[in-house]
Amino acid sequence: MENNNPQNEQELQNEIQENTAAETSQSAEAAGSNDLKKAQDELADAKDKYLRLYSEFENFRRRTAREKLDLIQSANEKLVNAFLPIIDDFERAEKAFKGSESKEMEGFLLIYTKFKKILDQAGIKVMEAKGTDFNPDLHEAITQVPAPNESQKGKVMDVVENGYLLNDKVIRFAKVVVGS
Repeated sequence: MENNNPQNEQELQNEIQENTAAETSQSAEAAGSNDLKKAQDELADAKDKYLRLYSEFENFRRRTAREKLDLIQSANEKLVNAFLPIIDDFERAEKAFKGSESKEMEGFLLIYTKFKKILDQAGIKVMEAKGTDFNPDLHEAITQVPAPNESQKGKVMDVVENGYLLNDKVIRFAKVVVGS
């Protein structure tokens, strides 16, 4: 028995329209949430890229500043290396003329002290090696001699040629005799 009641048909159509509207709104909400999720993911990726790029730039800036500072500090290294044999000659001459009281010796010592003072102002330091433990990062062993006692084994017994530091960087290793 078919019921062709117009009221029932109207209710049925209304119900179908409501179901269709509900399904459409649910699919629109799902599509909207997918778009929102996609936009949030893109934003997160953009933030990540920005942070990485910013960090990389900061590291680059620090590295170049450090390299510039190192370059400035060691700019005179070649010039100082050329002066080291002259310092050695001054020291040998001072040892040779030790005890002589001539005017030439006074002039020589005046020049030598001025030269040392200028090098000190430039950041050049003499390594103190005699009596210290042998350190291959600072010393170059020329030879080994028998140590007079057990406590001097592995220690620097004599300095053949002084080592020098430029702003705490080794520019010439000390040539030493080590006790064995």
